[in-house]
Amino acid sequence: MEHAAIVGRSLPTPVSAATARTYLSELKVATDSNSPAYSRDEFKTWITIEGNCNTREYVLKRDATSITVDSACTATSGKWTSPYDGVATTLASDLDIDHVVPLKEAWISGARSWTAAQRQAFANDVTRPQLVAVTDNLNQSKSDKDPDSWMPPLASFKCTYVRAWVHVKHYYDLTIDTDEKAALTSFLADC
Repeated sequence: MEHAAIVGRSLPTPVSAATARTYLSELKVATDSNSPAYSRDEFKTWITIEGNCNTREYVLKRDATSITVDSACTATSGKWTSPYDGVATTLASDLDIDHVVPLKEAWISGARSWTAAQRQAFANDVTRPQLVAVTDNLNQSKSDKDPDSWMPPLASFKCTYVRAWVHVKHYYDLTIDTDEKAALTSFLADC
């Protein structure tokens, strides 16, 4: 049985620019460390979040302007607009669920010392502004880059993106490197 939902909520609202600037000043600056080496397997993703919906399905439902899902919570039709580039689609297969702070970025800035349960919570966090449905090829071009080497191409979303980045880093007590801090400071100055 399929059911339609008119939704349209998207990324949870990040902290204000002023709060993000305060949070940024509180983040510890440290050199990234990939020892032990990052493995995506250390972060269990797409766990059941609500009913029989996994994290991906939950975010697709949340970020759609309209959606129809089947009894397994799989999107059978819908409408989405990627906030990173403003590209609209009606195909869920055209979307990836981006971790605003990539899993590898989290790993090299502190998550390597977390428990498996803490890493799973981070990888599936739908409460903080950490997961968002975006154009798949754009997400792949972002990969595990931080804001000093990658930003969403849509200028109107950059402030939201950096506020979300700092919000997540602060909440999880992750470190930032010097280039990342410089980029975030510069972007937040314009917010």
